[in-house]
Amino acid sequence: MALAGCLIPPHFRTMSSVGRLPRVVIVGRPNVGKSSLFNRIIGRRLAVIEHQPGVTRDRLYHVAEWSGINFELVDTGGILFGEDDPLVEQIRVQAQIALEEADVVLFMVDAVDGPMPADYDLADKIRGLRCPVLVVANKADNEDRETWTTEFYGLGLGDVHPISALHGRGTAELLDEVVRRLPTVNVVPTEEDTTRIAIVGRPNVGKSSLTNALLGEERMIVSDLPGTTRDAIDSRIAFRGETITLVDTAGIRRRGKVQGSIEYYMVLRAERALERADVALVVVDGAEGLTDGDKRIAKQAHEHGKAAVLAVNKWDIVEPPDGRPNKRSKVKTEFAKSVRDDFPELTYAPLAFVSAFKRTGLEALLETCMEASENHHFRVATGRLNGIIREAMFARPLTRKGKAFKVYYATQTGTCPPTFALFCNDPDLAHFSYQRYLENRIRDELPLEGTPVRLDFRSSRDKAVGA
Repeated sequence: MALAGCLIPPHFRTMSSVGRLPRVVIVGRPNVGKSSLFNRIIGRRLAVIEHQPGVTRDRLYHVAEWSGINFELVDTGGILFGEDDPLVEQIRVQAQIALEEADVVLFMVDAVDGPMPADYDLADKIRGLRCPVLVVANKADNEDRETWTTEFYGLGLGDVHPISALHGRGTAELLDEVVRRLPTVNVVPTEEDTTRIAIVGRPNVGKSSLTNALLGEERMIVSDLPGTTRDAIDSRIAFRGETITLVDTAGIRRRGKVQGSIEYYMVLRAERALERADVALVVVDGAEGLTDGDKRIAKQAHEHGKAAVLAVNKWDIVEPPDGRPNKRSKVKTEFAKSVRDDFPELTYAPLAFVSAFKRTGLEALLETCMEASENHHFRVATGRLNGIIREAMFARPLTRKGKAFKVYYATQTGTCPPTFALFCNDPDLAHFSYQRYLENRIRDELPLEGTPVRLDFRSSRDKAVGA
């Protein structure tokens, strides 16, 4: 379902428009165990699970495999009808979009509760789907409970499949039936050829709005309420012939301010998504400016050694209303200067000024992220690196404690981030300010914008013994 008035540029589009795996969608009312089944099938705890309704909100996608058949599994939020809550309505819309994309639907019900009015309401809505619908009675943990599931034949959707998502009972038989119903599609999933961009930031800075704008569809639920996004959600787009995986995450707050187990797991998944990413896209509220929370999240990305881009969102609010180019440029320059002055540790991270609401600056944002990812993998010839170090030390020699600091040899030892070993006479002489000076000189000569750099000062004796 495309956003009204949104034209997706030809150089980036959702992967669903260029081919995909067959899709299995799990639906049901709240708290019947959809996320438990999702985690059981994919073999990992990706979806947040709590013993209370309404935990899952957005659509959550992940590739699954059974009997050599790959398919895309989709978890959805609990569907309720007759509710006026805007958030409940958005969850319902998200599930409806997932159903329109489905090749097989798993309609989950609760064997312990028995058929509920909400189950009958949902059954009426999905009865007309063209794809197969399998009724899955969860929490049938034993034979007695399994006999209770015959009541669900009254939904009029065919055979009932009793399972226990928690214990795995009956899930193999269910998956056998699922793969029999799937269409044959020759698509092989791979994570190696994609650039993973984790969209991170404080709650309510517009991460989900930005993800939706990049996708050109209402994939993520957007609300003024902080904490709407709960899972780390992957979405693929094609951009200039490259594949990008966008990972929308829950807002990250300081650990001491995290309340309850749901928010704890939300933050934990966001941090894990950051660890798995190639690029950390740190979203900042342009109207508020850089906050301590933004700095803390950007620092996490730096400590993990990730390439980083600062996306200054809501820029349409900040720009002068008269729209004069020179005035707009001045405002951007002043904002960038304030960020650099306030947060010198991340001067290497480029700023991209965007508006998720008006969908401006998106192409430049993706170009910046891809350049940062490329620089994250950069490797320099040893001869050139030694020439840079030699010239830097000639221009500004260092003497400490009555002793001249000397670097005899330098070599690159790794990428992601670029890491350089400098073999010297005494690593203790390399004051942190001089380390920063050498790093800046390396950055002046090499394409390293957007990526941290690691300098490893070692004793020349280490090199002599092959360390």
